Amino acid sequence: MEKLVSFESLQSHYNNKRIFITGHTGFKGAWLTACLHLMGAKLKGYALAPEYRNGLYDLLQPLNIIDSVLADIRDRDRLQKELDSFRPDYIFHLAAQPLVRRSYEIPAETFDVNVTGTANLLQSVHSLSNKCTVVVITTDKVYENREQDVLYKEDDALGGFDPYSASKACAELVVSSFRSSFFNPAQYTSHQKKLASARAGNVIGGGDWSRDRIIPDIVRALTQGKDIDVRNPASVRPWQHVLEPLAGYLVLGMLMDTDSRYATAYNFGPLPNDHLTVKDLVERAIKTWSSGRWIDTQMQSSRMKPDC
Repeated sequence: MEKLVSFESLQSHYNNKRIFITGHTGFKGAWLTACLHLMGAKLKGYALAPEYRNGLYDLLQPLNIIDSVLADIRDRDRLQKELDSFRPDYIFHLAAQPLVRRSYEIPAETFDVNVTGTANLLQSVHSLSNKCTVVVITTDKVYENREQDVLYKEDDALGGFDPYSASKACAELVVSSFRSSFFNPAQYTSHQKKLASARAGNVIGGGDWSRDRIIPDIVRALTQGKDIDVRNPASVRPWQHVLEPLAGYLVLGMLMDTDSRYATAYNFGPLPNDHLTVKDLVERAIKTWSSGRWIDTQMQSSRMKPDC
């Protein structure tokens, strides 16, 4: 999907639209709330309370720009009630357990939130009487990892080694199933629902204080005068600022509204020339901070292993 769209075009399109955001208390959800508020949208959010204080959601609260419902995406009855009362024109589904390392600590809950939560939302959408366009946000980690230096295409095999990645791949299957079974683009006139998924990862930007994410970890270490622990310095990542994928999600929603053929799955990421290793990103952060150093914890842990 290569389409240049101006902010003014998005603003004109989303102005006065009723938009339901799940996960609005999180990093990307709060940024999406701010963007849509600037575009003049009428907003309702559905999410758990934020996990950390002084994030973007807390900073936005005094502005009272969104009707905020603090509830669990797994509570299908509550979710249905909130959707029925709001009758959204658009839904952006970001509510999730989004952390890879935490998924090893709570694997069953990760699948429950990311898979059952998505199914709950789409079943509720199926029950809506009004027309609605839905964008489900997953991740670029939904693909079967072939350990090759290639870029994945949307029709590559889904997979996932860790519970988080696997749960998001399962969420993609849920989206595909609902689109085929209930929201088939060829039968839009009967159901009046459009459904797509958006796959993006390695998103960075202000207001993110989650643990086990590279930029928050860097800032925490530097402000405390500690070394930055780096687990995989040579790994190459498609880093992107949060406003980049969010713009993509909004363009996708707008295009779907005009043409049902856009109701499918999409990757969102930077051009290959913009990819950086973890080491490069950390060293740029240290240079910007003007102090600090990093240590390779992967190398340290390998040194501690006994010889075999």
